[in-house]
Amino acid sequence: MVDVSITYSRPSAKGRKVFGDLVPYDKLWRTGANMATKLTVSDSLKIAHFWVPKGEYAIFTVPGQLEWVVIISKQANLSGTNGYKDSEDVGRFKVKPQSIPFVETFTINFANLTTQSAEMQLDWENTRITFPIHSEPDRAVMKNIETALTIPARNYYQAANYYYEIDKDFNKALEWINMAISNNYERYWVLRLKSLIQAKLGDYKGAIATAEHSIELAKKDNDDAYVKMNEESIATWKKQLKK
Repeated sequence: MVDVSITYSRPSAKGRKVFGDLVPYDKLWRTGANMATKLTVSDSLKIAHFWVPKGEYAIFTVPGQLEWVVIISKQANLSGTNGYKDSEDVGRFKVKPQSIPFVETFTINFANLTTQSAEMQLDWENTRITFPIHSEPDRAVMKNIETALTIPARNYYQAANYYYEIDKDFNKALEWINMAISNNYERYWVLRLKSLIQAKLGDYKGAIATAEHSIELAKKDNDDAYVKMNEESIATWKKQLKK
């Protein structure tokens, strides 16, 4: 997971015309008030079309009537735009502004969040600009997996579950779930996951056998939900075998 934070001042319109007046068009803006708006990321992050390494950055913008320029700069601690150098830019891109209902106070939001992406929204007056940010979760998670896999068995289960959830390398996921089981972590929920991975690999016969074992253990623990899930999956996989 990549942590993203924004530090910025929030000026208000207070009856003034903002864009094209208080904030001139076609001039560099600190994207807020006082200090330049600061973006902090805990690992590499893709903003629009380029990757930004872990660190602190300033977000500068050049507002325009029909198009804005967004700049990600290494100069994270500038007082406004004083001392800005384009040679310190990590990257820049253009976005089209959108019309929105009036917003009194400048606001930066994150919208349309997923496990790997989000949109950053800058709103003020009747204008919004939006641009995508995209994390590199596999690299961060793999770092954690490689560190954590100095056993215990539960970590193999978690690693396998992560790969299953994101549809990534089911053969590796099967290897990890087998490692969990072989390290004395044969639980009915672990067997349930193994059966799902086997089914993803097209091994319906193996998936059925594993699910049946999961049912046995779930019944001993009176976990009817897992019994039901396994029975439903077995019925589906048996149909696949008949095709």
